[in-house]
Amino acid sequence: MTEQVLDSQDDFLTLAGPYRRELLAHCYRMSGSIHDAEDLVQETYLRAWRGYANFGGRSSLRTWLHRIATNVCLTALEGRSRRPLPTGLGAPSSDPVDDLVERGEVPWLEPIPGGSLGDDGRPDDPTDPAAIVTSRESIRLAFVAALQHLSARQRAVLLLRDVLQWRATEVATALDTSTAAVNSLLQRARAQLQQAQVTKENLVEPESPEAQALVRRWVEGFEKYDIDSIVEMLTQEAVWEMPPFEGWYRGAEAIGTLIRTHCPASGPGDQVLLPTVANGQPALGLYMRGEDGQHHPFQLQVLDVVGDRVVHVTVFFDTELFALFGLPEHP
Repeated sequence: MTEQVLDSQDDFLTLAGPYRRELLAHCYRMSGSIHDAEDLVQETYLRAWRGYANFGGRSSLRTWLHRIATNVCLTALEGRSRRPLPTGLGAPSSDPVDDLVERGEVPWLEPIPGGSLGDDGRPDDPTDPAAIVTSRESIRLAFVAALQHLSARQRAVLLLRDVLQWRATEVATALDTSTAAVNSLLQRARAQLQQAQVTKENLVEPESPEAQALVRRWVEGFEKYDIDSIVEMLTQEAVWEMPPFEGWYRGAEAIGTLIRTHCPASGPGDQVLLPTVANGQPALGLYMRGEDGQHHPFQLQVLDVVGDRVVHVTVFFDTELFALFGLPEHP
């Protein structure tokens, strides 16, 4: 009997491994934290490995793993604060000349490296469940931020129904509830997302020629400290936010004033930017010249690009993200 259990667990490690990236995407959307998501995936695999001998194939392995991951996330999120961005705190836009107010106690939303989490160069097959679960649209920063307006249970139902495309009866079984309760939670979740004003703008993909051309101009603007050129790349209603600071700023001119007032750079050469990808969007690691003359990690910028303009910039000052995104210690 013991040998049979060990054999089945060895089989599990081989069969379940390929689902890791889609489970990571799912746990990230649930938690809003790449660090938490990695821990949640580890816990999912541990629970699944222990229970694999009793799995019995009553559903697909993918469905079974996602069911475990969802319940691991729900347990972990009990009593935890939501992970907002500054625009999600409910305050109006800030004056760009006011002092910056840091809120280090807030568990802020985190970005996730990469595009569709695969980064293997293969085109996504729209009929492949893994491609659906890890699609750019489903990990877009604005969408993950909007999920933070939902309770953990609403979040789970919305993701299982609208992203994983499960039937209501499957969701009800996974969450040990009724189909009527699932439909009610889904209706409320969709309504709250609509109130959060999540738009379905056609964001430019990072690999597109349009995005790459804009990123080159963006890099040049910062490295030359040409704030006017940066302002020209923003739409008139562009938004800039930068956790852990609670303020957020609307409008190209206001953002230009913010940079002039608060950026520690004083001229060309003080900043170096290296392109990367976050949440399926163009992103840049910005390095600032220090007193030692070297450039050090300073902030990670994630851009929402529509057409040839930037409509939203989310700036993360957690420099530990640089290693996570494969960015070097010095440019």
